[in-house]
Amino acid sequence: MAEPKDNEFLDDIEAALAEEDIARDEISDTEAELDALRAERDDFKDRFMRALAEAENARKRADKDRREAQQYGGSRLARDLLPVYDNLQRALNAAREDGETASAALVEGIELTLRELLHVFDKHGVTRISPEVGDRFDPQQHEAMFEAPVPGTRAGDIIQVSAEGFLLFDRLLRPAQVGVSSMPAA
Repeated sequence: MAEPKDNEFLDDIEAALAEEDIARDEISDTEAELDALRAERDDFKDRFMRALAEAENARKRADKDRREAQQYGGSRLARDLLPVYDNLQRALNAAREDGETASAALVEGIELTLRELLHVFDKHGVTRISPEVGDRFDPQQHEAMFEAPVPGTRAGDIIQVSAEGFLLFDRLLRPAQVGVSSMPAA
């Protein structure tokens, strides 16, 4: 009768081993599920962080665009007003040259209108570029309308100013139109 006990004992061991295999399989399945969930969590976290960074970049871009629109939005209007300035300046110069026949009230009116226009320009960030004869040519702010060899000057010196230039804050609205010396080096 010792054999049935041994068989029962062996059966119990086999049953325990089978349960252990089942438990290992369940643990292995659970670990696999856990690894899959961790990978999914990491993927969601990565996508969330990217979406958050993208939203922050979009906010910064929109803020920059809004500031630029506020600061430079009037550039077309300012550019359209520059010929008005030029014409007033020409009228004032012509009236001053024709001093005897020009009415003092007309000259004063043109000067006041020109001053008011410049005040409005200043108020909105438009500044004049007023080069002088003898200054160096700067391609960032000047436009060369012609070149001529003028004795007593160096190549690249401004020899005539045809029209003043204008900046809107730090952006060029119109370059100053100038004549430049092309005098060869001695």
